Amino acid sequence: MLRTALRNILAHKARLAMTALAVCLGVAFVSGTLVFADSTAEAHRAAASKNFADIAVTVTEKAPEPGSPAQRRTGVLDDMLVGKLARVPGVAAVRPSVDGSATLNAADGTPLRAGRAWSNLAAAYIPGKDGKDSRHPLAEGRPPSHSGELAVDSGTAAAGHFRVGDTITLATDGPVLTKRLVGIVTTDDTRVTAGGTLALFDRATAQKLFSTPGHYTGIDLSAAPGTTAYELADRVAAVLPADRAEATTGHAQAAQQAVLVDTLTRGYEKVPMVFAGVSLFIGSFLIVNTFTMLVARRTRETALLRAIGASRRQVSRSVLLEALVVGLVASAAGFLLGLGIAMVLPGVLGTGGNTLPRGPLVIGPRSLVAAFGVGVGVTVLAAWLPSRRAARIAPVEAMRTAEQPPVATRFRLRGAVGLGLLVLGVGWLVALSGAKDASEENLRNAMAGCALLVAALIVLAPLLAVPVIRLTGRLTGGFGITGRLARENALRDPRRTAATAATLLISTALVTGLAVIGHSTGQALDRQAAAGLGADYVISTRSTMTGIDPSAVRRVADTAGVRTANAVTDSTMFTGGGVRQISGVDPATVNDTMKLDFVSGSAENLAPGRIAISSTLARELAVTTGDVLDIGLGRSERFTEYTVVGVYKDNPIARDALATRTEVARNSLLPGSVQRVLVRADGTEPKTLEAGLHTALGNNPLLQVQDRDQLVREAAGTMADLLNVMYGMLGIGVVISALGIVNTLAMSVAERTREIGALRALGMDRAGIRRMIRLEALTVAGFGTLLGLTGGLFGAWAVGSLANGAIDQYSLTLPWGTLLLVCLISLTFGALAAAVPARRAAALNPLEAVMEA
Repeated sequence: MLRTALRNILAHKARLAMTALAVCLGVAFVSGTLVFADSTAEAHRAAASKNFADIAVTVTEKAPEPGSPAQRRTGVLDDMLVGKLARVPGVAAVRPSVDGSATLNAADGTPLRAGRAWSNLAAAYIPGKDGKDSRHPLAEGRPPSHSGELAVDSGTAAAGHFRVGDTITLATDGPVLTKRLVGIVTTDDTRVTAGGTLALFDRATAQKLFSTPGHYTGIDLSAAPGTTAYELADRVAAVLPADRAEATTGHAQAAQQAVLVDTLTRGYEKVPMVFAGVSLFIGSFLIVNTFTMLVARRTRETALLRAIGASRRQVSRSVLLEALVVGLVASAAGFLLGLGIAMVLPGVLGTGGNTLPRGPLVIGPRSLVAAFGVGVGVTVLAAWLPSRRAARIAPVEAMRTAEQPPVATRFRLRGAVGLGLLVLGVGWLVALSGAKDASEENLRNAMAGCALLVAALIVLAPLLAVPVIRLTGRLTGGFGITGRLARENALRDPRRTAATAATLLISTALVTGLAVIGHSTGQALDRQAAAGLGADYVISTRSTMTGIDPSAVRRVADTAGVRTANAVTDSTMFTGGGVRQISGVDPATVNDTMKLDFVSGSAENLAPGRIAISSTLARELAVTTGDVLDIGLGRSERFTEYTVVGVYKDNPIARDALATRTEVARNSLLPGSVQRVLVRADGTEPKTLEAGLHTALGNNPLLQVQDRDQLVREAAGTMADLLNVMYGMLGIGVVISALGIVNTLAMSVAERTREIGALRALGMDRAGIRRMIRLEALTVAGFGTLLGLTGGLFGAWAVGSLANGAIDQYSLTLPWGTLLLVCLISLTFGALAAAVPARRAAALNPLEAVMEA
């Protein structure tokens, strides 16, 4: 039986190669993603270890205890402490540091990597006895020596197109600063090499910006030979004021930094893994179909084996052995392809200057086990059902005919199961049509309902094939006899047709549903922005930890073309067990720049101790106008009772709640700060006004000026990213479906050799044969696409109620262009997949084909 299985593999190697290729794609994504993740993590760890290689202990200030009156720097890290630490036994060297954050403008004036504030570092260049700072080796120029000078790392210089001598504008947490670039350094800090920036100032300037004159933010100590980091940490801790400073080993800092960067980049693994899962899931249908067709084609051979003594178990094992060999070959090829994917992923995912650290590929046991476990497991499991069918072939019955008609009871059972799944899935989704919000429970129910719907369509596909293809066959009937033959060939084995179309069904349903929801959501966000924003521009900080300089707010108000400029303070509030966003506004002028649609109450009633909340928050907390809420506002550690004086329809500009700006500013993370300015124009040309606003802000890289369209695109950004992933899934599904169509048609051509020979003998030319095969492929592709569109549109309609609960202006709108593109892509690939089988069918010699037994 082993030799028989191996002989069968060699006899059908071309068809099994298509199956192996489908498995190979899924394995490549799995192994490539895991190797990429392991390699990137190791590169992070190596870089972090190198950063702290010569640091045994770091001394930093302790944060003030919660509730203590000292909400400021304690100022304990000064030159006196530096000298004291230098005298601690076991200390080889002491290097004070001043660290902070700075965001730069590129040479063209645009913000440089402004969205990565956590990795936009700033520090002081503090030379040692040799006049050099070993932490920042100079590559070009000289170190900064006074407040008007600056140095940057080589990656930042390349990204910003800086040269020594250029003037650079930047900001730390307030107004714009202008410095002259005097030096370029190198760094191994993973936060910088992974897409951040580094700006270096002289010691006095850095202390003024990030600490206080004469004080540092940290002191690094290196250990003398024979002294361990832990021993030194204990000695240092003994001389520190325990309530004001603490000592941390370099090993602990390296581990913390590696964990930080790992956490921030972990999401890069998710998208490739999604593609891997989709590839393997869709590919499993191709595996089942291929082995089912091979088992059916080898019916007589299997019957002969049974007749000469082979048991059912041996026959089943023979088919599974073929699947095992195919899975091993596909897994090995997929693993090698995955290594290439792992090498490419850092460049693909590190776009927009957000580079990832590079290093040698790390091939661990996890990626090897996953590659072969997944590849072999999926192939063998998919071949299990065909192997059971092969084992059930009776010797005498199978020797009578190579093709057995499908058992009627199976079709009835399939119909009952499929109908049950359809009723359950449709009922589940229809029940969600009255949902009021997109809660986690509703989302889980929606996914379960959609899964049941797709499963029902897959089970019912063989039964739906006959009526649907007969209906659509009227289109191919226009091609004459070739069109009618193509339709009948597609109907010859509905199960095979349905299995071939299943891959397109799944991918088309996914893309259709999400495309409709994404398009409808985008339209709703546009309407919501138009309904909720009375301003023409929104000037905002990129974080609640930064504020807009008060002088910049005044300059914006005085800019030509500005009719109204209202300042808004943004902060957080704690209520109902969650963190919400609250906006501080001026009740007298809020309606000038925000279009608030109050369900009850009004903004005019806002006052100290009074807030207005969005309708979603009111529904979640089960409160209405007149009720009282316990709220922890901003940095305040006490919960205070606030009276709800109004409930307004959800508004992305107003956010979750509104209060007076004075009250929010008093308790914000930056007391007295402003995070947004809402600007109304007086009809000035938009480009001129926008340029004027940037000028008024001093081209501050910490601030962004957005018009209505930009705000809508930002709000829809997550959905756009999700749709891009879905389009990638469509591509995978179409490719695997094309492989399935090639396999099916190749097998069909082999089974119909005599029939094709008879057609040629009766006068059909080679072009007619090719046309017939192509139309058959189009029929199968059209069937899968039609079912996928139907399922996707119904799912989008049912799930749309969840979006309607989150966005009041949501309504179902169809993206006709996208839907047409999906259909064209599916049908085009279906036609292309028929090229090779059609050419082989046309090349058959009529006499030899008719004579074939």
